[in-house]
This record gives sequence, structure tokens and C-alpha cells, in this order.
Amino acid sequence: MSALRRPALFCAFDTPDLAIAEKLGQRLAGAVDGVKLGLEFFTARGPEGVRTLQRLGLPVFLDLKLHDIPNTVEGAARSAGMLGVQILTVHGSGGRAMLEAALKGVRAGAAEAGIEPPSVVAISVLTSLGETELAEVGQTGPVAAQAERLALLARAAGLAGIVGSAAEVASFRRLLGPQALLVVPGIRPADAAVGDQKRVATPGDAVRRGADVLVVGRPITAAADPAAAARAIRQEMDQALAGAHP
Repeated sequence: MSALRRPALFCAFDTPDLAIAEKLGQRLAGAVDGVKLGLEFFTARGPEGVRTLQRLGLPVFLDLKLHDIPNTVEGAARSAGMLGVQILTVHGSGGRAMLEAALKGVRAGAAEAGIEPPSVVAISVLTSLGETELAEVGQTGPVAAQAERLALLARAAGLAGIVGSAAEVASFRRLLGPQALLVVPGIRPADAAVGDQKRVATPGDAVRRGADVLVVGRPITAAADPAAAARAIRQEMDQALAGAHP
């Protein structure tokens, strides 16, 4: 990880139900560094749903994975920039012009709202995809090579960082340097089910490899005590950080 930066733990809220999300947010306040709100939640609850979680004191990672023509992405990013979220995702495969448009949009929106713009990070290769799935959509080369190409594209476009599996984190850090924000989904404690993820890692492994932001969903949200599950993951992260930086 970069320059002794303490990795952050964001919990993925994969529900369209605002009452469930709000109750879960109340239970997790203080146990996580923020919440990741994706398409399922945002499509159902929109900006007001984001504000509801923010009112609990929870930083929001808005995972919209924007991917469209540059003008459309710029407009959507401008709206997202007005919300006061910490992180916004766009698809790296949308191309450099689209990535630059996203950055322009969030800066304009944040300036209009009088707040700091979110960090824009590019999706490299979804953690649900393996070599077979990449080939099916016509992307050539190993997963790692495609992820590295998109990481370099994100840097060229001026984005804050990249999203990818823990398997790619070390190469991302070498390519992008110490200030890049490296976000890793597909995190599963050793005793958790893998589910629909193809490329997973434990929290400790991800931290040791250099991740800055870990995204964990079902191992926290489906636990009998979500706050306790989050604290256990946080403890593993801190122990890995101490081991990496004695």
C-alpha cells in the first residue's frame, strides 16, 4: 500500500430497500470506514438514498460503473459530483475521452455544490470475470494484461486510481506509483463463501499486496452481527498492515 496509508474498509450494500440499508448503516457506523452503494440501491433510491446514509455519518462510495459516450458520462458524473460522495467508479474500457469527461464532470458538479470532488477510479476487469469470460467479449490476453492496460489508461486520463482484484494490486502499484488509489472488491474472509466472484482474496492478503480500499459485502451484511464481522475484518487488515510495515 502507499506510504503507510491505512487501508479503508467499505461495506457493500446490495439492497434496494432503504429501510434495510438505513438500519444496517446504523449498526455499522463506527465499524466500517464507509458504505459502497451500487446500481441496485441507486436505481431504487437515487440521490436521496445516498443522502440518507450520509446523514448517519457514513462516507459513500458510489459504485455506478459509468460507461457511455463521453458527453453522457460527463453529465452523470457532474450530478454525482454534487452529492458529496468520496469515490465514484467508471469503466476503464470506456476509453480515455470518456474517463476525462468523467473527471471534468465531477469537478464541475463539486464546484457548483461548493464541496470537494470525489476520487474517480476506473474499473479494470470485473472480479466476476475470468479468462473464458474475457475471451467471450473479445478482449485478448490474460486478465492481468488487460487490467494493466486499463490501469495505465486511467492514469493517462488523470484518474485517482483503479479497481481490480487483489491479484493485480502489486502490479498496479508498480505501474501507478504510491499515490494511486487501489480499490479491491471480491474480498472474502477465509471461512466465507466465494459466491459469484472468480478472483477473490482475504482481507489480510489484499492489504499485504498493497490495497488502499477493501470492499466487503455479504460476509458483513449477511452475518448475524454485522458490526462484529466488520470489526474482525478490520482487525485482520490492521494486523496485515503492521506486518507489512514493522
